[in-house]
Amino acid sequence: MKKEIKPCKVNVSSETGRLRAVLLRRPGIEVERMTPLNAAQALYSDILDKSTVDKEYGLFSGILERWTDTVYYVRDILEVLLANDNIRDHLVDASLHHDRHTAQLAGGESLREFLMALDPATLARVLIEGYEQEQWDGFTDDRFLLKPLYNMLFTRDASSTIYNRVLINSMSFEVRERETLIYEAIFRNFFGVELLNAAAWNPLARTEGGDVHIASPDLLCLGEGIRTNAKGIDYLARTFARERDHFNILVQELPTEPESFIHLDMVFTLLGKHHCMAFEPILRKQGLFANKTTTLVSIHHGKISYTEVPNIVDGLRQLGWELEEPIMCGGTDSWVQLREQWHSGANFFALGDDQIMGYRRNTHTIDALDHAGFAILNAEDIVEGRVKMQDYEKFVAAFPGSELPRAGGGARCMTMPILRD
Repeated sequence: MKKEIKPCKVNVSSETGRLRAVLLRRPGIEVERMTPLNAAQALYSDILDKSTVDKEYGLFSGILERWTDTVYYVRDILEVLLANDNIRDHLVDASLHHDRHTAQLAGGESLREFLMALDPATLARVLIEGYEQEQWDGFTDDRFLLKPLYNMLFTRDASSTIYNRVLINSMSFEVRERETLIYEAIFRNFFGVELLNAAAWNPLARTEGGDVHIASPDLLCLGEGIRTNAKGIDYLARTFARERDHFNILVQELPTEPESFIHLDMVFTLLGKHHCMAFEPILRKQGLFANKTTTLVSIHHGKISYTEVPNIVDGLRQLGWELEEPIMCGGTDSWVQLREQWHSGANFFALGDDQIMGYRRNTHTIDALDHAGFAILNAEDIVEGRVKMQDYEKFVAAFPGSELPRAGGGARCMTMPILRD
């Protein structure tokens, strides 16, 4: 018998407060439902070996289970929700409408009728992993009547906890749009929180969670690029201008290519009150970041103003942050910086102040953290109980990543914080 899942309070007012609850998606067979024909459409640069993914993800999630009060899993919550007939009706109908399918199955049964007859656990799996056609020619990329949600392991992107509300993000690629149906159901019906949605304000507005950083109770850091656009940022600015007398948003413009620069958290993450990780060209405005602006959006008594600042670290310092020199992704060698950034070398996730986790494969980045005084803890030692993270004030929990980084994200991408101190 499964343990009852209970909702917690939803509140995140910083990137680095002590993590209490987080939402994850353990990768299912959707990551095996790619071939060279559809990998690019699924936003992957390669196809993955699931047995290795499972081992790596087990160590990643094991770290979080040893640290937080509660680790929620998307499928578990979805299974609970699908026992409700109204939620089941809505998610099945909305999913089929999105994928534009009114298929008849063998014997004349409609796909809707088939899905509605499934038990909640099986339906939860099918809504994420997809449903195959009964006949497939083995060559075309339209194998699925209901498409798999290949990117569901990146729980960060389709929804973002912003203080005591959740932003349902408006995804930039169709292959990820249906994820938001599930997150909207989870946060409205399970956690019962107020939702924000940029696309409901303007259909052209786009936001994604990798670009949304909750720096402090009165400051957001946002990326603007191929996933989050100016209209999405304008929505957030206007929302807080209506509600707050004083508020700030730091916006960093990102390159449109290559794909490793899709979100702000691929080049910049906050590690603690005084530490951050950065890909050096974003600060020096060199290479692909030449002419990419950093803008401070200031809100005072309903009025919004815009000021260009040298870079995101200088912008934070102008707002009173006492940041030490940034720790550089890839260390000091520009060639290595490019290599490690490609595999999410800047994509760290803070469990608490200066208590972080990230990929062990980025050895020069890990060395830079070591030189900055972070204890390097191996995931295997943590999960097997040989090392206790709580004994260290300043650490990086380093977990293996040979397959997971090839999906296009790191520790921050795979975590959706729900509650922090």
